Amino acid sequence: MNTRITERTTKLVQIALLVAIILLMAFTPIGYIKTFGLEITLIVVPVTVGAVALGPAGGAILGAIFGATSFIQCFGMSPFGAALLGINPWATFIVCMVPRLLMGWFTGLIFAGLRKTNMNKNVAIAIANLVGPLLNTLFFMSALVIFFYNTEYIQGFASLLGTTNVFAFIIAFVGINGLVEAAACFILGTAVSKALDVYNTKVGI
Repeated sequence: MNTRITERTTKLVQIALLVAIILLMAFTPIGYIKTFGLEITLIVVPVTVGAVALGPAGGAILGAIFGATSFIQCFGMSPFGAALLGINPWATFIVCMVPRLLMGWFTGLIFAGLRKTNMNKNVAIAIANLVGPLLNTLFFMSALVIFFYNTEYIQGFASLLGTTNVFAFIIAFVGINGLVEAAACFILGTAVSKALDVYNTKVGI
């Protein structure tokens, strides 16, 4: 019983720390790199780390926190988000929340699935930390296209980028942003995830 209580307490402490990191990153310049259109977000890193360390449920919780802070950004802190909010507040909430929650959940599921194979644990950690940001981009852009692609605002971006179909728009609009997010999470997230895994192994989690 004491071991179970210690394990539960350790996990609660870890998720609390990751939530604190997400909030810190969300409301300071270190969380978002402002660019044309979409901001490059590094908050995907602690979400992916949590999904690896705490499983699908932990990843979903952290993803939901990420989504909530993303929605709050729409109230004057993100020009792009504010524009979407002005067009359709409910759709903006869905675009901000659902993709991030699903990203955390699916990353945890994928890591758990990889661990059931004979794959080396460090390789599984690295793959999960690469999959996380890719899923974030995939889910976010899918939701954005579903709810906002035909709006005058997004069509303005499509025209500016010179794209003629939705797939070309996604590739052009994401561009370097998705690559930077993926690279940051792969490098930073993998390193942190491995360190956290070593600690959890030592304490028997």
